[in-house]
This record gives sequence, C-alpha cells and structure tokens, in this order.
Amino acid sequence: MTNVYSPYAPQFSLMSKNVLEEIHWNSCRLLETVGVNVFNAEGLRLLKDAGALVKGNHVRIPTGLVEWALKAAPSRITVYDRLGTPKMYLEGTKSYFGTGSDCPNIIDHQTGIRRKPVREDIVLSAKLCDGLANIDFLMSMGLITDVPEEMAYLEQFNIMVNNSSKPMTIIAADGKCLEYTIEMASLLVGGQDELSNKPIFVLYDEPSSPLQHSDTAVEKLLIMAEKKLPTNYSPGAMAGATCPVTPAGAVIQAVSEILSGLVMHQLKKPGAPFVFGAGMSPMDMGSMQPTYCAPEAMLTQAAVCQLAQYHNLPSWGFAGCSGSKTVDEQAALEAGSFVFMAGIMGSNLVHDLGYLEFGLTFSNELLVICNEAVGQVRRILGGVHMTPDQMAIDVIEKVGPGGNYLGHEHTFNNFRKNWQPDVTDRRSYEQWADKGSTTMRQRAKDKIEHIIDTHKVTPLDDRTRQGLLDILREAEKDMVKK
Repeated sequence: MTNVYSPYAPQFSLMSKNVLEEIHWNSCRLLETVGVNVFNAEGLRLLKDAGALVKGNHVRIPTGLVEWALKAAPSRITVYDRLGTPKMYLEGTKSYFGTGSDCPNIIDHQTGIRRKPVREDIVLSAKLCDGLANIDFLMSMGLITDVPEEMAYLEQFNIMVNNSSKPMTIIAADGKCLEYTIEMASLLVGGQDELSNKPIFVLYDEPSSPLQHSDTAVEKLLIMAEKKLPTNYSPGAMAGATCPVTPAGAVIQAVSEILSGLVMHQLKKPGAPFVFGAGMSPMDMGSMQPTYCAPEAMLTQAAVCQLAQYHNLPSWGFAGCSGSKTVDEQAALEAGSFVFMAGIMGSNLVHDLGYLEFGLTFSNELLVICNEAVGQVRRILGGVHMTPDQMAIDVIEKVGPGGNYLGHEHTFNNFRKNWQPDVTDRRSYEQWADKGSTTMRQRAKDKIEHIIDTHKVTPLDDRTRQGLLDILREAEKDMVKK
C-alpha cells in the first residue's frame, strides 16, 4: 500500500504544549548550568566564538544560542532514491520505515542458525528491502565480517546501492570513512552539488550519553553540515545507566544532548538539514539488558518526537525491534506494538525494523512481518474518509432492512480498497490446514524466497559500478592497516 496521509487520520498527542515547554526550558537550563563535554577542537572553537563558556573540554551553552540554532535549521528534508526521485518527505507527521545497522549477528532464514553476517547476507537483505512495498529506506542491517574491519561500512554502502535503488541511512566509522562514502554517493548522482541538492542518504550519528560529544561524532556532524547533507544526532542512552531511569529525566537529558549537537551543527553551516530524535531504553536490572522495546522506550520516543514537532524539525525514531532471541510471539508483539506507536505519533524516519536480541541480531523474517505491520498502520493512518461514496447513504437506502450488500455494485467497486494482507492468513481452518498449516514465520520465509527469486533491482550501469569499486580500492589503500 502506498504511503497515505489523510485529513481523517487519527491523531496522537502525549504531552500538552505546557509540558513541551517545560522540557525545553529544563533542557536549556541544563546546558547553561551543567553543560556538556566536547572532545573535538573545531566544535569547541565554534562554540567559543559564538559566546558559549568554554573551559578545556567543558562547555556551557546559553539559551539564546540554542534558540538561534532551532530557528536556523530547516523544518523539512526531502530524501531521494538513487534514480533522482523524491521518496521521503521528512516533515509534519509523515512516517517512513526502514531497517537498522550494525547487528553483529544474523539469523539465517534458511537454516534458522544465528551466525556472523557476511557480504552475501547484506546483498540478500538489501534486495529484500528493495522488494518490500512498505520498507522505505535501508540501513546495512548486519556488520559484515568477511572484509577488513576498516572497510566494513564502505563495502556495505556499495552493496546497498548495487542491490536497491531506495534511499538509505548510513553509518560511517569516522570522518575519513564518511568522506569516501560521500564521494561514492556523489559519483552515483552526478557530483557533490547534486548530492547536496538531492540527498540519497541520511547519516546516523550520536553523542555519548551522558552529556558528552566525542571527537569522531562531532567530526562527522560538522562534515555533514559543511556538505549540506542530512544527519540525525540521536542519543542512544540506557535509562538507569547512562541517563535517568525515569522517562521525564531521560527525555530532558536526551534533548539537552541533541540541542548541544544542533548548535555546533548550525554554527558550522546555518540551514544545514538536521533530524531530531533519540532512543532511551530502560535498563532491566535483572538481566542488565537495555529493554529496547519496553513501554517506557516507546513513551520516551513519543515525547522526543513531539518535541521535534514542537520545534518544527524532522524527527527520528525506532520501531519493529524486539528483545526476543528468535522470531516468535514475543518478537511479533514487541515489533508490531512499536511500529504502531511510531506511526501514530508521526515519527518521520523510523529505523531498526527486523532487530532481535536488543539490536544484536537481525532477522529477514521479522523484517517481512514488520513490512506487514507497517501496511496495517498506514491503513489506519489513512483514516475513515467521509466522502459521499464512502458514507454510502444511497446504497443503504437501496438495500434497506434485511437486504444484502454482497452482490451490490458498491461492494464490487470498493472492497479492493480495503487493506490486503501479504503474510497474514485469512483462510478458514480447513483451507489453512489443506495448504500446510503454515505459521506466519514460515510464510515470511516463503516471501523472502519469492522476492529473491523474482524481484528485479534497477541496476547500476557498468561505468558507475566500476567507479564505485575504484573508490573502494583507493579507500582500502588509505584506511586498512598493513
């Protein structure tokens, strides 16, 4: 189903304007009184020159500077596919869904074995993303282990653009890795200026909670600002460990971290595109694991998303992830709940679909199930349309008491507009049993095989493909330790 936004869509609001203002003021107060640590020389210089109080690596940021940065950043971002078609409008409450990155494990959908990802796993997953209608963008999903460690992110980028034309969210190990990625993307679209005008990716970047900005994170943040390419700057704190255990405290700290990053970003290049978001998973004190999809994680994300809307900035979020170790009822419950929450709150760029084990394992089967969940949510967000044809008053009058709508023309003309499932089973028990009594996971596996066998990715031309390989080889000589 296409991405539908309707004036009849249901609305969700977690906090009043007064509460949003209270969070904003307290975040600004923290930046003025507690401050942040910044370990990047250029970031420190930008802040000091703008009037922040800098002592060594410690910085206190005045509220006026924060409010200037909020006004300077653009309210919307358009992200394109590699063919030059606009695909994601990061604005308002429009939601787009995609995968996550850096999972050290993957569940092989054919064998069910949890193992380390290799290149062919990313090839398969990228092609699967390209063939799933409700997956809007892709990240690298697994951290490949059969290439030099220094080359993993660049190799993954090359795999993704060869096996999908969809927009991407990327990861870069450091500034040098990011510069090579930008060079590769520029080759794809016809130059750096064209890439800045029609970006095909958003960078994932994050501070170090609590209230610290590493040299590498700020370096990447400032490169993206200079190139006028979109980036998020999303704290990934663990509530009870690296941020307060209470949802309100977690949100206030996260917003302080985001805003201090935004200030440096806008000081580097006013008007550069920035995506506002965070994820604060509460630490389970019994297992000492971050509960990626706990209700509190969803609530804090909803709060940060609403803060982004309050500040008129595009938002970043999470969904489709689970703490389960396999694709089971827990995985479907947690992933589906988070997809619904992300959609109903209007988070713009929503990643991590297909994550298991708190983000340590990726599953293509769960990704297919999440694709189904996104389709359901998009139908809900389409709302109930109150057009004359949809209200069907004349049809009700004609059929009358005791009548039947099954053979009526109105039913024939409209039943296909209802959401149609892909791997959800709607057959009778006898029909289901006759077709093998399959589970949703089995049907998801069949869907994977069908897409891999039949889906055609728009290919790169030979010259571009070779150009990307030439950049990879140049990067390998430059980056790989001998």
